[in-house]
Amino acid sequence: MKKPFFCPLFRYFLLFFILIALDWSAVGQVNKTPVRVLALTEAGGIHAPFVAAAKLWLKQLADENKFTVDYIETAEPITDAFLARYQLFIQLNYPPYMWSDTAKAAFRRYITEGKGGWIGFHHATLLGEFDGYAMWPWFSEFMGGIRYKNYIASFAKATVRVEARTHPCMKGVPASFDVQKEEWYTYNKSPRPNVNVLATVNESTYSPDTDIKMGGDHPVIWSNEQVKARNVYIFMGHHPDLFKNAAFVTIFRNAIFWGLGN
Repeated sequence: MKKPFFCPLFRYFLLFFILIALDWSAVGQVNKTPVRVLALTEAGGIHAPFVAAAKLWLKQLADENKFTVDYIETAEPITDAFLARYQLFIQLNYPPYMWSDTAKAAFRRYITEGKGGWIGFHHATLLGEFDGYAMWPWFSEFMGGIRYKNYIASFAKATVRVEARTHPCMKGVPASFDVQKEEWYTYNKSPRPNVNVLATVNESTYSPDTDIKMGGDHPVIWSNEQVKARNVYIFMGHHPDLFKNAAFVTIFRNAIFWGLGN
C-alpha cells in the first residue's frame, strides 16, 4: 500500500512538539523555587541532646520530602535579605534574647507580614530578664503577652489534652497523650485571651506532683492568629526522647508542612 505523502511531515512536526514540550518541562524544573527551612538552634548546653535528635529527625524528613534545612546557632546572620531565602523559620530552643536590633526588626517583619511560617519550641518562651538582657516586649506580645515565671527543675510526667482537634497541626494526634519528662514552664498569666490554644497540660496528672502550677489553665501549644505568618509554639522540647513520642513527632511534622503552606 502506498504511504500517504504527509506521513514524514507529520512525524517531523510530532517530534518538534515533543522536543518543545520537554524543553519547557526542563525550564520549569530549573525555575522551580526550592523549599528551604531555617532552624535557629542553641549551641551546647542542657538542650544539646534534644537539638541533636531534632537534627537527625529533620534530616530524614527533609530527604524524604525534598527540602533543605539550614542551621544557625546565633541570631546574628538574621536580616531581611537572609530570611527572604526561607519559607519556614524554626526556633529550635533558641531563647528570645541575644538578638541584635537588626535581627529583631527583620524577624518581626517576617512574622507580621507573613513572609514565611514559624515554629517555636520550649526555650522560645523564656521571656524575662536573662543573662543581662532585657525582655523583648514584641516577642512577649507575639507569645500572647506572657512572661516566664517558673519551671519544674526535677521534671514531671503529665498528660497533654488537645483542644483544637480540627487545627492542621493536630491532624492525626490523639485527644490526649502523655509526655514522660518535661519542665512545664509557668507564666505570669495564661496566653489564652490573645492566642488560639491548641493544647493544654493537665496539671492534676503531674507525676511526681508539684506546687509549680499555673492553677488550672495551662496552655502548652498555641498559635497567634493576629499576625500574618502561620505560626505555632510547642512548649515541649527539652528531652530527646520526645522523638520517640508519636504524638509529638506528628505535631512537629504537621507544623512544618502547615507552616510551609501545605
